[in-house]
Amino acid sequence: QHSLFYIYTALTKPLEPAGVYEFTALGMLDDRELDYYSSETPTKIPKQDWMREKMPTDYWEKGTQSRKSKEQWFKVNLDILIDRMRHNKSDLHVLQWRHGCKIEEDAEGNITFLSGVDEYSYDGTEFLSFDDVNSRWIAPVSAAEPTKRKWDEVAILNQYTKGYLEKECVDWLTKFMDYGQEELRKYSPPEVHRLIKNSVTGHGKLILTYMATGFYPPDVQMQVRKITTPIPEHLVTSSGIRPNGDGTYQLRKSTDIDEKDKDLYSCHVTHNTFRKPI
Repeated sequence: QHSLFYIYTALTKPLEPAGVYEFTALGMLDDRELDYYSSETPTKIPKQDWMREKMPTDYWEKGTQSRKSKEQWFKVNLDILIDRMRHNKSDLHVLQWRHGCKIEEDAEGNITFLSGVDEYSYDGTEFLSFDDVNSRWIAPVSAAEPTKRKWDEVAILNQYTKGYLEKECVDWLTKFMDYGQEELRKYSPPEVHRLIKNSVTGHGKLILTYMATGFYPPDVQMQVRKITTPIPEHLVTSSGIRPNGDGTYQLRKSTDIDEKDKDLYSCHVTHNTFRKPI
C-alpha cells in the first residue's frame, strides 16, 4: 500500500522556540516528506533529491503561489472559526487540513484505489470530513454544521473533491512513485541487538531489551520468547516503531526476567526483507 497526503496547519500565533510557525504545509508520500512550506520561509521546497531533480521549476513556482493563497484562506477561516466557537483570539488555537489518498499496488504494478481522505480538525478535534463514498460532508460537531450545509449545497464542489481524491491524487501518487522508485523501494533489513541491565525491582532480576534498528519499510513484528513460548504482550514494554532520522526505523521491547533464566530468552523478528523470520 502507498499513500499521498498533504497536511496544512495554521496557528493563531507561532511557537517559535519550538520551531512551530503560524502556517505550515507538508507533502507526505508514505512516510517520507516530499515538500515543505512555512510562513517563516514562504517558498514550496523539495525535501527529496529526486523531487528536486524531476519536477520542473514551474511546479515549485505554482506550488508556492498555491501555498500562499492557502495560507491566507487559513488565516481568514481560523478567525471565523474562533468567533463561531466563542473562543478568545489571544489564546492559541489550531486549524488543520489533511487530504490525500491511499492505493494498493500488486506484483504486476496494477493500481487499486483504496480510500480518499479530506478532513479538518480544530484544536486537535475532528471538525469536518468528506464522505468520499456518498460525496457529502460530515459534521461531528454543531459548530461545523453551517460549513457542511454551505459546502453540500455546491454539488460541483463535492464532485471536484471526490474527483481529486479518486483520480488526480492517485495520478500524482503514481507519478511520484515512478520518479522516486529507486529511493522508495530501497529496503533495509533490521539489525537486532540484545541488551541486559539490572532491574530496580529486586535482587536477581534483570531487564531484558531487544532492539531492532535500521529497517525500512517500517512494518516489522517482534516477539520476545522464553524458549519457544512468546511472552504475553501485557508483560512486555514496547517503544513502538520510531524513526531513526535517516529514513530507517527502530523498535525496542523490554521485559523483566530472572537472572538465572537469561539464556532461555530469544527474539523472533519478521520483516519483508527476510525470506523467513529470524
